[in-house]
Amino acid sequence: MNEPSSPALPDEENTPSFIDCGISPELAKIVTDLGYSTPTPIQQKSIPAVLMGKDVIAVSQTGSGKTASFALPAIDILSNQPSRARMPRCLILEPTRELASQVLDSITAYSKHVNLRSVLLIGGVAFDPQKKELMAGADIIIATPGRLIDHIERTRLILTDINLLVIDEADRMLDMGFIPDIIKILKLLPKTRQTLLFSATMADEIKKLTHQFMNNPKQIEISRPATTAQSIDQRKIHLPDREKLSALVQLLQNEDINNGLIFCNRKKDISMVMKTLKARGIKAEELHGDLDQHQRLRTLQGFRDGNINLLVCSDVAARGLDIPEVSHVFNLDVPTSAEDYVHRIGRTGRAGRAGKAIIFVAPNEMEYLEAIENLIRKKIPMLQNDNQPQGDRDHHARNNQPSNNDNARDNRDNRDNRDSRDSRDSRDSRDNRGNQHRGGRANSHGAARGNQGGGQGQGYGPAHSSRQQPARNEKNNRAMSDNPSRNDRNDSNDNRNENPRDDLPSFLTTPVHKR
Repeated sequence: MNEPSSPALPDEENTPSFIDCGISPELAKIVTDLGYSTPTPIQQKSIPAVLMGKDVIAVSQTGSGKTASFALPAIDILSNQPSRARMPRCLILEPTRELASQVLDSITAYSKHVNLRSVLLIGGVAFDPQKKELMAGADIIIATPGRLIDHIERTRLILTDINLLVIDEADRMLDMGFIPDIIKILKLLPKTRQTLLFSATMADEIKKLTHQFMNNPKQIEISRPATTAQSIDQRKIHLPDREKLSALVQLLQNEDINNGLIFCNRKKDISMVMKTLKARGIKAEELHGDLDQHQRLRTLQGFRDGNINLLVCSDVAARGLDIPEVSHVFNLDVPTSAEDYVHRIGRTGRAGRAGKAIIFVAPNEMEYLEAIENLIRKKIPMLQNDNQPQGDRDHHARNNQPSNNDNARDNRDNRDNRDSRDSRDSRDSRDNRGNQHRGGRANSHGAARGNQGGGQGQGYGPAHSSRQQPARNEKNNRAMSDNPSRNDRNDSNDNRNENPRDDLPSFLTTPVHKR
């Protein structure tokens, strides 16, 4: 089962029910009313272990339903325990504001018939309203590490009654540098508690953390670390950086997109992409860490409601964005962290639905692409036309690729042609100078004879100019007529040496006005 906005699809007929996993009939009915019929594999293994009071380490790919794996048993446990005024009993740590808000929505939906109160502590919003909610009392605190520490230091928040701790998306916590904050928080909690850790990948640093702060945890791994869902059709495009935006625009115009996410590595690139899409008449909104929390929440809600079809975002949206109908994920930049690729494309193909992920790869990003393919243990196929199989294009590209011998032979031919042409030009120039010299000398003698006879001869200067100019023009015209031929041959040679672009679909190489 996934979060409330993305119901899980039924599994095989012998799949256990939520009641079989140990969930109370009352809570199981709420889950059924929300549209869930059977638990997902991660839920089938995690829920019984949590209800038994064991520490749990659960590793499962993004979109497999990890939130309900800890939220449902936590609600059942807390609803059967006595509570103390204003003393929270469950702490859930999330790496991002969006994911924390999503978990709050899930717990609110699951516990609507249970007398439990949840409080959200995240940055980007006013501090005092959160303080007032804490003073009113809370059973469950859902927080990001930084804001939780602010409340501990400024409002004297006491965590000595916490008996259930959940560290969600632990690998993302590591990536964002939250591990020191988590260690600080763990030291403020009672040692006799139940700890649950959920993650899509399991790094060595996280393993060290579990050895230090968990008590004989039950390890659950539904799929090997960093695998991607089979429902995601992954494709790649090789092209220079300067051509990425143009290719993205053409893909957005040609692909059947319900809604999609466009990921950039840097925030400044998001603005550039937004300007380009706006200039091409493509509507999109941006989502990154520099936006205030209210604006980010409005944007996410607009995306969920279908009022926004495209989001240009940084990795802030790679976690905690649960939209059931995300059809496409575009990686305009190759993420420098291979794990980030897994989480980015995990926004599509959720709960068994089909999705498509396209990554744009520049020559200087090949190292990162290789790291991704090594991590997911598969080669990402090229994006191609349905009417032109990849093998045919590769064969065509090899046949059209000139050999080194052909290039060398063409270069020698060009040099020989130029040498021959220059030799002819040199002979013609010497002949012209000789003719001009003889013609000028003869004209000079004629002019002198005319003067001696009392005639009004033209003299040497005018005679020389009138004879020399046509010769110079003739030479220039011949040189100009030679240049186009030389340019044509050089251009032809350049075209033969240019790498064919047959690795791209035809709609990325054909101008729009010719399609």
